[in-house]
Amino acid sequence: MNRYFDIKDKIYHITEKYPETIDVFVTNGFEQMGDEKMRKIMGKSISLEMALKSKNMNVQGFTQKLIEVIEQNRQMVDYDLVHKRKGEDGDIKIDGVLPCPVRVPLTDAFNTWLEEEGVKLGFKVDYELKAAAGGIDWIKEGIQKSESQEDLSDIFISAGFDLFFDKKFMGKFKQRGTFEDITDLDRLNEDFQNEYINLQDPRKEYTVIGVVPAVFLVNTEELKGRKIPSSWKDILESEFENSVSLPIEDFDLFNAILLTIYKEYGEEGIKRLGKSLLKAMHPSEMVKSHMKAERPAITIMPYFFTKMIKRGGPMLAVWPEDGAIISPIFLLSKKSKKDMLKPFVDFFASKEVGEILSQNGRFPSTNPAVDNRIPKDNKYMWIGWDFIQGNDIGSLITKCERIFNESI
Repeated sequence: MNRYFDIKDKIYHITEKYPETIDVFVTNGFEQMGDEKMRKIMGKSISLEMALKSKNMNVQGFTQKLIEVIEQNRQMVDYDLVHKRKGEDGDIKIDGVLPCPVRVPLTDAFNTWLEEEGVKLGFKVDYELKAAAGGIDWIKEGIQKSESQEDLSDIFISAGFDLFFDKKFMGKFKQRGTFEDITDLDRLNEDFQNEYINLQDPRKEYTVIGVVPAVFLVNTEELKGRKIPSSWKDILESEFENSVSLPIEDFDLFNAILLTIYKEYGEEGIKRLGKSLLKAMHPSEMVKSHMKAERPAITIMPYFFTKMIKRGGPMLAVWPEDGAIISPIFLLSKKSKKDMLKPFVDFFASKEVGEILSQNGRFPSTNPAVDNRIPKDNKYMWIGWDFIQGNDIGSLITKCERIFNESI
């Protein structure tokens, strides 16, 4: 027994007390736990021990996964309580939204750096580094209220095309030449600067410090004679209509998928993506219940979650042959304060942070000194800087969302 729950506790009571464990159940074969009604019906009638034994799963191993998620969440809450922004008089202001699996270790590393190196700089630092699960509305609100670049924070970190390119948000300041890439990196990690991809901004305005790759999780028991999809083109084929779970609630990743599919396959590709969505599944759910007549054959998800797959089970992780669609993790820094900001930007673009992204979260880093431990044959799909500069990204996202929703 651990201090959080007993293996004889009902699953429903565990998930009610620790909602962060729901994703662990869903991604490890208990898809019905993703549905609130089924969680109440089934979760109240079966204990954790009984559920794991029914699937011949290792009780100790699964319990440890639950404990890790619970403790990580408790750490995140503790950081929120301790590191709330205290005022608006800092010399340097940093706003960031970090992927949940790396927020705690990255924030811890930043605090250590501030104590050891930041103090020597003599600047007062005012920062908030929140978990991506909480959304980015708080950043958007601050940007919308800003009338000049002086009103903006000095450094921003987040994934998300709409935040950084939409003319209602950061796009309006981009047009004024507010930002500059001051990392001084001649080249990025070879995974992201080679003959087929280049994440280095040719205009030297935006910095990309890492990426969130989208891959396929295939339920082989639900293929029913269909081949295992190996590419995004396969996902869009008619045989997978009403068969795919999409990360619609993960706005950053979903927008990246929409934009990339639009670039590669046009409006027809977005329509086909809409048709692929499992109609029995509410858009906010990643995977539907085993008790339903229809279940997703494929779940599109961040690469990070594939490490939770049970070996020997029906779930198979597939890295698309044409490349994992990526949602870049951007870092923006003000050109007007680059001398002050340089040490901070160098920290966030460092090998240390890159290894936290890559090893703790499976979010491959662009730092050239980091070994992302991704096979070289595994490629990435990226819309490219030319596409970004040639389109109104905010309006295009809205257009793609409309086409997608009309196709469901």
